[in-house]
Amino acid sequence: MDFDFGNVLRRAWQIIWKHKVLWIFGIFAGCSRGGGSGGGGGGGGSGGEGFTNQPQFGDQIERSMDQLGRWIEQNLWIIIVLVVAFVLLVLITIFLGTIGRVGLIRGTYKAESGIESLSFGSLFQESLPFFWRVLGLSLLVGLAFLIVFIPIILFGILTAGVGFACLLPLICVLIPITWAVMAVIEQANAAIVIENLGILAGLQRGWEICRSNLGPIIIMALILWIGSAIVGIVIAIPILVPILLAIFGLATSEGDMRTPLLIAGICFVIYLPVLILLSGILTAYIQSAWALTFIRLAKPPESSSIVDLANA
Repeated sequence: MDFDFGNVLRRAWQIIWKHKVLWIFGIFAGCSRGGGSGGGGGGGGSGGEGFTNQPQFGDQIERSMDQLGRWIEQNLWIIIVLVVAFVLLVLITIFLGTIGRVGLIRGTYKAESGIESLSFGSLFQESLPFFWRVLGLSLLVGLAFLIVFIPIILFGILTAGVGFACLLPLICVLIPITWAVMAVIEQANAAIVIENLGILAGLQRGWEICRSNLGPIIIMALILWIGSAIVGIVIAIPILVPILLAIFGLATSEGDMRTPLLIAGICFVIYLPVLILLSGILTAYIQSAWALTFIRLAKPPESSSIVDLANA
């Protein structure tokens, strides 16, 4: 298929540069594009004197656990407040992340349809009807990933890491499958918002677009993901350098270790707003490019209901 990648990439930049309100939705969308990591540690052993101290060490652990239990009983309200605050933070993050994705797709579609001005309020309101469908698709895909990856992780943990080595070929196969699923989800989200489809219908539409245009989707995915990874590293350098210097200073310093930590902390606080803004712009660009890819490949008919809603 004759697909103009350069036109899509240029047009995505033109849209987010002209309609800078999309940067806000890019910052929102970045809320749901986080990740987690885990780690493990090891322990050491000691000679005979360590064995003689084991009962005393066990008594200390028991006393510490008793003190912790009493503290929790006396300050239960603190635990409840922290749990509630954490749950609220997660819910707010999910809400803003979903609204951000929907707003970027709708904003790109409206700009591509010829609308000259986009306002935050109208774009936010127009994104709400699609919230539960886009969120439902994300939850559905997340549940599928958990079903696939949790057994692999548990198997690796229970076998002390040996299982990961045994499953390495399977993990290598799952990586490109994960990328393919992500591309389908991007097109499914665009289908839900642009063509006003349900969750399953949008997922089917996204699959059809990717299956019928496999070459353009693969190339666009590589361009966007590799490009965004490089740009992400570049914009993170000003915050990584002070942290690395602080770590190096802690490793080599024989005096006061607070100075390198203080410098790294100040640099982090100063650059954090800039990092959030640049990350929001990058997210807005990527989402706009995916939406334009769907528009170019699907060529959806001019739906009167969408146009009327956009002009409402």
